[in-house]
Amino acid sequence: MTENAQSSAGAVSGVEIVLDHVSKTYPGQKTPAVADVSMTIPAGEIVVFVGPSGSGKTTTMRMINRLIEPTTGKITIGGKDALSLDANKLRQSIGYAIQQGGLFPHMTVAQNIAVVPKLLKWDRSRITARVTELLDLVGLDPDQFADRYPRQLSGGQQQRVGVARALAADPPVLLMDEPFGAVDPITRGLLQDELMQLQAEMRKTIVFVTHDFGEAVKLGDRIAVLGEQSRILQYDTPEAILANPANDTVAGFVGQGASLQQLNLMRVRDVDIEDRPTAHEGDSPAEFAARIDDWGVILDARDRPIRWTDRAHLDGAASLKNVGLPLGELVTTASTLQDALEAILAERNASTVVTGPRGRYAGVVTIETLIDAIRAMRDQHRGDPPIAEAGLVVNSTVEPVADVDSPSR
Repeated sequence: MTENAQSSAGAVSGVEIVLDHVSKTYPGQKTPAVADVSMTIPAGEIVVFVGPSGSGKTTTMRMINRLIEPTTGKITIGGKDALSLDANKLRQSIGYAIQQGGLFPHMTVAQNIAVVPKLLKWDRSRITARVTELLDLVGLDPDQFADRYPRQLSGGQQQRVGVARALAADPPVLLMDEPFGAVDPITRGLLQDELMQLQAEMRKTIVFVTHDFGEAVKLGDRIAVLGEQSRILQYDTPEAILANPANDTVAGFVGQGASLQQLNLMRVRDVDIEDRPTAHEGDSPAEFAARIDDWGVILDARDRPIRWTDRAHLDGAASLKNVGLPLGELVTTASTLQDALEAILAERNASTVVTGPRGRYAGVVTIETLIDAIRAMRDQHRGDPPIAEAGLVVNSTVEPVADVDSPSR
């Protein structure tokens, strides 16, 4: 997480986790699945376990909430010995999110989210308020989604509900086992951005398992690159691992795109976000047109961007409800510069709309801003190969290609 993110984030609500010489050997096996792991996971940070299949990263994570019992070693969570606590109570105090949400198919969305609060015997009004709050937090309209069943949701929506359920009892620790691995790449990027937005507000301690090093760079405050038996090959910040892989195995994870990965180290919030005129659907089209020089953004009742328009679209319009064109691919303030670049290039426009917490409009990031940021990064890393893989030649003038039937954005 960048300094800018830390300075604007809320107070830390997570707690420190310490693994002290932790091992796991399954009955009947001589070789341990996890061998002598020691590490400290700082409070309020996202630590990503990345490694090949069979490296024991999921086993290591599951020993934290004792879904798998360690054979030897000690685990402390917030200074308390996790192995001395009642296992069920321990799990109720730790959020857990897995692929496809792991939702109970016979329960509604609201009932799924309420599982742990009910076990903790919260009263009904408190549970209802918490479900409503969390659905709003993960970008799902409570009135629209609370009574649906998992089969009525898309993969991305199921995953959002899974995260909401993991957060239901406001746990200090959240374990996430390849939670976004089963969704399409576009949805995956959006879910990653939303997790970063949530973390900026909550500052939980999050342990995240993935096999995707790019995802680890994007999400992690720190990355633990694990080898066989979860041996820690390198445990450091993404910047340090990209710049100085500890050995050839770590360098293999980093891959040939290390220069491009640098784009995943900066967030949209770290660059200039420009403003554009906005209006809600109930506002006057004439008044909105008077404020527009080039184009503007139409918002819904919750300040979320839904369409964009120019003066030509507004000419003679009686209402803003059906005016304008749908927005293309959006990014969030937590999105990386790589995400923003891909969004702009995919739409072949000069900018893309940025949203903030809970999907609210935050502004616009332009191709010129990204080029300036890429040039600055290039100047800082003069010895690195040129960032040509990003799809831009930063020494050239970029001429955005406008849609035939719409103004350039």
